[in-house]
Amino acid sequence: MEYVGQIALILIATLLASALSQRVGLPAVIGQLLVGVLLGPGILGILTNNHLMHVGSELGVIILMFIAGIESDLELLKKYFRPAILVALCGVIAPMVLFYIYGQFMGQGFERSIFWGVIFAATSVSISVEVLRELKKLDTPEGATILGAAVVDDIIAVVLLSVFVSVFGVGGDSDLNLATATILQICFFVAVVFLVKWVVPFILRLAERLPIYRSVAIVSLSICFLMAYTADAIGLSAVVGAFFAGVAVSQTKYEEVISNSVSSVGYTFFIPIFFVSIGLDMKFDGVIENLGFLIVMTLLAIITKLYGGALGAKVAGMSSQSAMVVGSGMISRGEMALIIAQIGISAKLIAPELYSEIIIVIIISTIIAPLFLKRTIAKLDNSNEGSN
Repeated sequence: MEYVGQIALILIATLLASALSQRVGLPAVIGQLLVGVLLGPGILGILTNNHLMHVGSELGVIILMFIAGIESDLELLKKYFRPAILVALCGVIAPMVLFYIYGQFMGQGFERSIFWGVIFAATSVSISVEVLRELKKLDTPEGATILGAAVVDDIIAVVLLSVFVSVFGVGGDSDLNLATATILQICFFVAVVFLVKWVVPFILRLAERLPIYRSVAIVSLSICFLMAYTADAIGLSAVVGAFFAGVAVSQTKYEEVISNSVSSVGYTFFIPIFFVSIGLDMKFDGVIENLGFLIVMTLLAIITKLYGGALGAKVAGMSSQSAMVVGSGMISRGEMALIIAQIGISAKLIAPELYSEIIIVIIISTIIAPLFLKRTIAKLDNSNEGSN
């Protein structure tokens, strides 16, 4: 019954922390992330990243991105796909170059230096999605660009990871070679088109005929988890599959009832566990000794995505204020960078003595990201009000 007590603690703590964060003008997700830091091994040691946290957080981020897909405008996503590609490319090139230069300066050698860039080229848009949703900016040109860029960014990160682990890694595990994974991923995105247009609407119409309470919501969640599993099995992030499952649902007449049902499940249980789990990886061993390294790495993590993403948006024709919103939405590294770092340490592409510090930088950038996003959105709103 220990899990039951942990769940109760997480739900109460995140509820209070969210309310406190909003009271002081911060996004609610900041409070939830800090609950993980406070209750985790880094400070109080009440919670650890056990099996409950691992499974709960995986389900939480899948449901969060499913909801984001449901609330997204497909036409807007199509319209801003070109800016999304430019944002993703610039947001990958900037960290790859600057982290490689800093790695060389720190004497890490070619392979380890360039793998720093691979780690911080990844973006975890799930944190940004929650802020955009809270501020009702998910269904905007900036929100669509961030979501589209995150999908492209994820594909690029997976390809880079596959290449570097296969070429430079030692003991890296991979069930698929790069060519096979690429073919399967292309097939996945082709299948998504059919799912969005025909398959999912047909399946949900059949589900509606079942004499079961919330049958449509149950079937839609099954589709979400199946697509998330498929995406993960072919080397993509599970959140990509979940997001496109949500997009497919958004094209049906059941969008509102499914969104309400899934949001009730997600936001009352799984999503708080996901946000708390990120903070649990924060440990402070050796922080003082490596403070300079942490500061430089954190600044690079923020600057490369903020200005890299903003540059891509600006090249695509967006205004300076909108470009900064997009760049802010790409700062968060979250679970994607943590996964890449874990693969990197097992493949001996990260120096073991710096692994904890890199994890701290990933988490700090994830916690800071919502602050940047909220501030740039406020500036954009003020700018729009001033021009009206």
